[in-house]
Amino acid sequence: MHTLAPASTFLSDDFLLQTETARRLYHDYARPMPIIDYHCHLPPDQIAADRQFENITQLWLHGDHYKWRAMRTHGVPEQYCTGQASDWEKFEKWAETIPYTLRNPLYHWSHLELKNPFGITDVLNPSTARSIYDACNEQLPHLSTRALLTHFDVRVVCTTDDPLDSLEHHHKVAQERLGGKTAFGTKVLPTFRPDKAMAADDPTALRAYIHKLGEVTKQEILTLTDYVDALKSRHDYFAEMGCRLSDHGLEMIYAEPYKEGDVQRIFDHLRRGVAVPPVDVLKFKSFMLVQFAEWDHEKGWTQQFHLGALRNNNIRRLRDLGPDTGWDSIGDFPQAASLSRFLGGLDDRNKLAKTILYNLNPADNEVMATMVGNFNDGSVRGKVQFGSGWWFLDQKDGMEKQINALSNMGLLSAFVGMLTDSRSFVSYSRHEYFRRILCNLFGNDIENGELPNDIDWVGQIIQDICYRNAEGYFGF
Repeated sequence: MHTLAPASTFLSDDFLLQTETARRLYHDYARPMPIIDYHCHLPPDQIAADRQFENITQLWLHGDHYKWRAMRTHGVPEQYCTGQASDWEKFEKWAETIPYTLRNPLYHWSHLELKNPFGITDVLNPSTARSIYDACNEQLPHLSTRALLTHFDVRVVCTTDDPLDSLEHHHKVAQERLGGKTAFGTKVLPTFRPDKAMAADDPTALRAYIHKLGEVTKQEILTLTDYVDALKSRHDYFAEMGCRLSDHGLEMIYAEPYKEGDVQRIFDHLRRGVAVPPVDVLKFKSFMLVQFAEWDHEKGWTQQFHLGALRNNNIRRLRDLGPDTGWDSIGDFPQAASLSRFLGGLDDRNKLAKTILYNLNPADNEVMATMVGNFNDGSVRGKVQFGSGWWFLDQKDGMEKQINALSNMGLLSAFVGMLTDSRSFVSYSRHEYFRRILCNLFGNDIENGELPNDIDWVGQIIQDICYRNAEGYFGF
């Protein structure tokens, strides 16, 4: 089992680059470009505090539901995933699991993350676990959160934040940078994610949210107008703190027809914690989505929609461990019709903001790739984007399919490129992964005679996709 080739032969400098042209495109054009991480789940408090990790497990395994799912599938008990086992024991169990992840992206990602930033090229398995654990830990004093962001040349980080968040940690980092108190060069900006503010399918939780919003804004919230005004004040506050994007994690876009009087009635029930019929849930969510979208347009923000996750499938584990612990999957929700109504209604009123659509079900690739073309009106280059492969799709096959669908039905050259969507400070290897895949596709096309052998021009397109398109699109 452990006679695998050394990592240096499978994870060389030319990893995934099958042609000489692909290698040139990657090393000369893609590799040197900085990173804009316009969507992630990095904890801003850890950036503000410049957290030092005690060991590689805390940096690498804590909060990583991708690894937890693989470990559970391999038969590893929960105590070594989210439980009370020691950090070394958790790392040891991951080292026992990883040889069995061959052909899963975790095998590539994990070894890329060991190579950069740690410079470790050995294959991780039980026989190398202790030496790799110790070698990583020896380097951690020099790899705080800010040091890692600097190492990967991350120019902008956009975290994911609830409207009720104080944004105190973003403020701390911004003030340090503004006052010249730090050499840390990465902008750390919030993203407005109001999913909890429209969760009408859980009236008890929404009632508590309404109460908390009133406390945060120091407003009494009795009516729908009060609620919308209070949320708008938080949207304004996020803008003052440098926010340039919103984000929504939804099963599908909600575009149920509604009358504002009906929504007021629905809100009256929800404010008291009273359940409403499913059609009223849809009306309330549809109304709220329009409010958020119009505010984004007013401020020149970009709105993001992550669509298609079927979350919290394991009720027992949700009860024991809570959400975001690895019990979600791809859903098969209908997307096209409601998405068309939603975007079309905003566009018809000239209130459609820059928009990025991410699908979790790969069956929707062509739906998204063609939908964005309906609303690219020439006002902004790539105004409506088909976003990069997300979650279960941010692996080689998923990235290639997204790139190919966008190439076939849109303009890949206008694409704003990769993001991490991660809670880990070493996940920037996913940008390297994406860039290698991108360069390999272009390189193969050139060597097959499908594209002209104009390396400088193609190299510029690749650099645009890797960095410059995002730089211009978001206006950071």
